[in-house]
Amino acid sequence: MNQVKHKVQNEVEREADKDAVDAITAQWAAVRPDLDTTPMAVFGRIYRISKAVGDAVERAYNRHGITRGEFDVLATLRRSGAPYTLSPRELSATLMLTTGGMTGRLDKLEKAGLLTRSPDPHDRRGLQVTLTDRGLALADEAVSAGLAVHHAALAHFDPEEVEQLTGLLRRLLADMP
Repeated sequence: MNQVKHKVQNEVEREADKDAVDAITAQWAAVRPDLDTTPMAVFGRIYRISKAVGDAVERAYNRHGITRGEFDVLATLRRSGAPYTLSPRELSATLMLTTGGMTGRLDKLEKAGLLTRSPDPHDRRGLQVTLTDRGLALADEAVSAGLAVHHAALAHFDPEEVEQLTGLLRRLLADMP
């Protein structure tokens, strides 16, 4: 009798653990039982997690008065180390942006007093982009806010599980074309 109760309880818990992706793959299984929807289950969850966490991080950056794209510029300069200076070309390459897209971001961030553009002393035709003290402080505040969202998203896992998940995702990413 105890085994039956335990089996029923496990079945109920499994049903409670189902999510929207399970519903989608079950629908496909019903209409196309010949399909292996395992990749759909994996990537559907990766997409949904990325979207949910990305939206939450965007809200965290917005509370600091910047967008994710603007944060990316500030963070790239911050990660470059003192004196927090790169050329617009280096920024564009790192962020995979066209020079036109980069110019718009730089204009807005410069107007907000978060960075400066000045002539490159090593190249008469070039410019260099440098974080201001205010931009440096904002980059540090915003990265902490974004990481708080990431930590909250991973709070359900113990450190070993996070390390395992990181390793699996790294392998998956390394195999991408």
